Amino acid sequence: MRLLQVVPETTGGIGVHVRMLVEELTKRGHSVTVAAPLATLQRLALEGQGTRTLALPAGSMQHSLHVRQQLRELANAHDVTHAHGVRVGAQTAVAGVRPLVVTWHNAPVGGRLRHAGHAALERITARRSDVVLGASSDLVLRAHKAGARDARLCELPAPATVTLPPDRDVALHDPPTVLAVARLHRQKRLDLLVAAAASWRGRAGSPQVLVAGAGPLADALAAQAARAAAPVRFLGARTDIGSLFADADVIVLASDWEARPFVAQEALRAGVPLVATDVGGVRELVGPAAVLVPPGDAQALRQGIEAVLRDPELRRRLAREGPARAAQWPTPREMASDHEGIYLDVRSRSSNRAR
Repeated sequence: MRLLQVVPETTGGIGVHVRMLVEELTKRGHSVTVAAPLATLQRLALEGQGTRTLALPAGSMQHSLHVRQQLRELANAHDVTHAHGVRVGAQTAVAGVRPLVVTWHNAPVGGRLRHAGHAALERITARRSDVVLGASSDLVLRAHKAGARDARLCELPAPATVTLPPDRDVALHDPPTVLAVARLHRQKRLDLLVAAAASWRGRAGSPQVLVAGAGPLADALAAQAARAAAPVRFLGARTDIGSLFADADVIVLASDWEARPFVAQEALRAGVPLVATDVGGVRELVGPAAVLVPPGDAQALRQGIEAVLRDPELRRRLAREGPARAAQWPTPREMASDHEGIYLDVRSRSSNRAR
């Protein structure tokens, strides 16, 4: 098939997912075009993959009319169009593109106005798409409520970038090390982790907290940690995630919402204990193989981390159950096979409608 993937500006999981999907689809002999903002294409680095790329400010409202026109022309040259994200999905749907598959990667996070705007885009996307794929079950439910005729769960696997020995010693490092790997953005609620760490200040045997990542809240979080004299080190963007995981006793995910967070997948696969907020699709992803705490609660987050640090049996159980849970997740090849089936289905339905 001739497949068009339309991608927004992204620095995180959407781009990783699209790259894996495109690589697998290309291996299967499909002709794939990726239309995305230039910065996104540069991050995807698809050159040499047998994939055509086209710089397009998808998701931009400033150039919306021009983008819609280009999307119509591109879609006419392809069998199926797959848009990623609610904003790009709505833009592609308004352009009249069919057949259309849209993946919802995120729920709205923020104030009432942001929620209302996101909901409006969801309604457009849900009602004008052939299939809506949700990265977590709560997104699938939102799609049904928004009017989707066909909404399905799409389990997005993380790439296997972290490999640690399966029989790692669960004895704590000196000092015990708590690691967060995240974009420094409000959704990730790293302010809660800083607040939790402040309570360990000056305590004998207290853990150190390492935060790997960059983002718009870098200065604000550093200032918060300095004011509280919290034992937190901000490492900036890092590529040596494997070595950071090897030196970590606990991985922390404090977000307000997540679908199938890659860092949680990497933690469980590597057998590093995970403490995460019970939001979005996290529970259905990790099952009993992580410690889950309520969102927005620094004290609950601190207690969850401390429970892991003081209990070697709990650490052993999580180190054992994490890889077992991860073995149940779909592989990139299986994910691509599922997508291929969906594309064939919507192409067939579209051909029947045309007749």
